[in-house]
Amino acid sequence: MSTPRTPRPPLPGAPRWPHCAHGADPATDAVGCRGIHVPGHTACLAHLTDIDRDAYLAGLSAGDDIDHRGTHFTRSLLNALLDALRDPATGDPRIGVARFDSATFKNVAKFDSTTFTGLADFNRTIFEDSAWFYSVTFEGGAWFNSASFHGAAGFRRATFGDDSGFGSATFEGDAQFDSATFERAAGFRSATFKDSAWFHSATFKREARFDSATFKDSVWFDSATFEDVAVFVAAVFKSIAGFDSATFEDPVAFRAATFEENVGFSSTTFKSGVLFAEATFENDAWFDSATFQDEARFDLATFKGNAHFYSATFQGNARFEAAIFQGNARFEAATFEGDVQFVQAVFERADALGPLVCAGRVVLSGAVFNGPVTLSLAARRVECRRTRWSSTAELRLRHAKVDFAHAFFEYPLTIAAEPDRFLLPDGRPVGEQVCAGTPDAAVRLASLRAVDAAHLVLADVDLSGCLFTGTVHLDQLRLEGTCSFAEVPPGLHWRRRRPVRFTRRRTLAEEHHWRARQPAAVPGWNAAVLGAGSAGPAQLAPVYRALRKAFEDGKNEPGAADFYYGEMEMRRHDRTGTSRAERGLLHGYWLLSGYGLRASRAMGWLVAAMLVTILLLMGFGLPGHSPKQAATGTVPPGGGEVTFEIDKEDPQNPVGNRITGDRFEKALNVTLNSVVFRSSGQDLTTAGTYIEMASRLMEPTLLALAALAVRGRIKR
Repeated sequence: MSTPRTPRPPLPGAPRWPHCAHGADPATDAVGCRGIHVPGHTACLAHLTDIDRDAYLAGLSAGDDIDHRGTHFTRSLLNALLDALRDPATGDPRIGVARFDSATFKNVAKFDSTTFTGLADFNRTIFEDSAWFYSVTFEGGAWFNSASFHGAAGFRRATFGDDSGFGSATFEGDAQFDSATFERAAGFRSATFKDSAWFHSATFKREARFDSATFKDSVWFDSATFEDVAVFVAAVFKSIAGFDSATFEDPVAFRAATFEENVGFSSTTFKSGVLFAEATFENDAWFDSATFQDEARFDLATFKGNAHFYSATFQGNARFEAAIFQGNARFEAATFEGDVQFVQAVFERADALGPLVCAGRVVLSGAVFNGPVTLSLAARRVECRRTRWSSTAELRLRHAKVDFAHAFFEYPLTIAAEPDRFLLPDGRPVGEQVCAGTPDAAVRLASLRAVDAAHLVLADVDLSGCLFTGTVHLDQLRLEGTCSFAEVPPGLHWRRRRPVRFTRRRTLAEEHHWRARQPAAVPGWNAAVLGAGSAGPAQLAPVYRALRKAFEDGKNEPGAADFYYGEMEMRRHDRTGTSRAERGLLHGYWLLSGYGLRASRAMGWLVAAMLVTILLLMGFGLPGHSPKQAATGTVPPGGGEVTFEIDKEDPQNPVGNRITGDRFEKALNVTLNSVVFRSSGQDLTTAGTYIEMASRLMEPTLLALAALAVRGRIKR
């Protein structure tokens, strides 16, 4: 019985198919030619005898399947093969399944106008010269994975009817895919383009994958259309990359992509989400007039050159979180219909941000500005929590509510309201249609908590809702223009069946919040929103004091008066830092003259005191008649000088009618002299003397308080 023979192991490097082995040499190349056997022969198409080759080609017809894996093609051999497959009706080659994987094309390979009705397999194929597939139609899949194009590769106007793959392919010459149409998925993962790559007006109807692709020369996707997902994750663009006027119908990802030269997305339309997270732009990036119809993410992106977003439109949210702008960040006339976030972004040398328009929030929290900068923003809300400015800065704002809590700046910083629309360099005003729903263009400051205000200037800002507690160096704050504060509730109110009326003055938002929390609060005090805290009189008194000093240092004594009033009010209501006796004195000071700031109140008390004095004098202070003097003397018996003693009777209250015109005139005279701290010389009863003394003490004081209040309102 014979022993079965053990199959010979395949030679290292031998292909999986039966191969020609022409030219095999155990010393140099044990495998030899790797071309697959032509059916019915033991040699590949390149090494058949002429008679056998002619017979094989004569047996082919249009639409036949062919398998020439590993075969070496010269120009003449390829032309002979394509001629054998021409369709008599069109005169163009038509091939069914075409398998050319690992084949080698030594000369120019021209497949122009060829139609592949089945799978076209060119994996690991080597094109040693140019390869032309102009107007080729691949009705089945087209696979060029790991293919090498040593010359130009032309796929202009080619149509890929099924999935196509160029993964890990190498294009050493121009790669031309202009006006090509990819009906199904197109894969260029890890492909390398050593020369220019042209995808001008190409259409990708399904997923387009360029993950980890490397473009060593310029690449052009201008006017290209991506109807499905486009992925350029970790792609490397070593030269100019142009995507101008391209259209991305579905999400596109450039995550961790690297652009070493200028890249242009001008007038590009992104109809779905776009991801540039962790992308690196080594030179200028142009997104002028680009349209982002969904969320645009540039998180952790690095712009080493200038970033141009002039007239760009973001219809969804835009995120530049932790992005780094080493050059200028140009967002002139950019429009954000959602929110735009620059959280923890770094602006190294940007001298301007905007003018831009945002219908939602501009979030600059945690951002860092390392150079002098002007921010021109028209937005509903601007958040600058923990934002850091390392040089001078100016914020020109419109429509915005600004949260500046915990912001840090070492140099002068100005927050100002812009009265008119921003102007572009050419003089055209910036459109603000997305802000049409805002009530006005006023700028409202929401919070200055934990801010060092020593270098802060506010101009024409609404401070009615601003939180000031915790602000450092508030007394050095500069207020320019018209800065408005909250007002007390107007009109007459009832509290526990007693009428209450607040004199008009400017107040802090925190006082509104504190008074609104009181059990008997009257309507009109604004309640605190979530996160506003619960500051009380003890915390608010120093704030009022600091703002009073800021107004006084600005030579605005009338403006400081309201804050002095607020300080005294907080001291009067402070039950922790103010003693009972001091609160009693403050209560009296408030009751008599509104802390020396309410002239009408002091004058009212003065008039009341004068009326009481007049009535008391008429009733008890003036005598019924003028006291008469009596002189008595004794004549010495022997004659001589007579000594008289003159005495005056004590004034007595009248027993009849005390309310007469004559008595009123005398009482008025006494009272008016008491007001100016003078004695009238009028005879008074004992009670009248004490009434006059009290009047001379009280009424000049009230007059002085009224004069002090008037002076406080007119002094500059």
